[in-house]
Amino acid sequence: MSTPVVLRVIDFISRTAGIVLTTEKAYFIEARLSPVLREENATSIDELMQRADRGDRRIAQRMVDALTTNETFFFRDKAPFDHFRNIIMPELLARRPAGKPIRIWCAACSSGQEPFSLVMILDEMRAQLGGRNVEIHASDISETILAKAKSGIFNQFEVQRGLPTKMLLQYFTKEGDNWKISPDVVRRVNFFKFNLLDDPRAMGTFDIVFCRNVLIYFDRPTRAKIFDKIADRLAPDGFMLLGGAESTFGVTDRFVSHPKERMLHLPVAKKADTLARSAIA
Repeated sequence: MSTPVVLRVIDFISRTAGIVLTTEKAYFIEARLSPVLREENATSIDELMQRADRGDRRIAQRMVDALTTNETFFFRDKAPFDHFRNIIMPELLARRPAGKPIRIWCAACSSGQEPFSLVMILDEMRAQLGGRNVEIHASDISETILAKAKSGIFNQFEVQRGLPTKMLLQYFTKEGDNWKISPDVVRRVNFFKFNLLDDPRAMGTFDIVFCRNVLIYFDRPTRAKIFDKIADRLAPDGFMLLGGAESTFGVTDRFVSHPKERMLHLPVAKKADTLARSAIA
């Protein structure tokens, strides 16, 4: 694959999805797009790019699906889920009127392990919730990975990563070599396609935003723009959770640390008497 073609693909994925690749990733680009070449009967990656540039949205989506990384697992990193259970939900339950739903957005949800983990935690908290409605909305840019999430089907390796045996037996049934999560768990998550470069205003306001392990693929200006969009979508006392390798430091000044936990951060309050929003890294 020639350098000009590599540069075209790098520019395409940057413009389309915000993902930053370098010429040193030529091997990665070729390996990820080779299956698309075969399935689309294309002779070269340059041909794929030509079709995408001519407005073939299906080819463009297939290239985005192939070039995005979808690494995830149940209860990933553990600490954010402990914060969700022990700090975030108790604080929100104490602040919100009884009839007001709590809205959660899992941005870049990949194959669904993150929102499904939240459903299982909320089941454990049923007594504390007292019938409170909790909405979980989960988005990703990849149509292929969203289809997998909606299927609720995971292989043996996937269910062994972070999922306690008790929850595996409680929520999953064996189907051949795979495991299928309870349809009730899947129904409790609203999966939809969304590009983090797009405007999220139509989605309304959220109390909690999980945006974990995706911003590491973006450059600093893009991260700053996404932080601004998320801050605008958070309730005045909402929470955002980041991945372990991600931080707001040096990127945006719209978040400050949560007073109870050094890993928690809060968007800056507009008024001294306004409850600040929160971000967890």
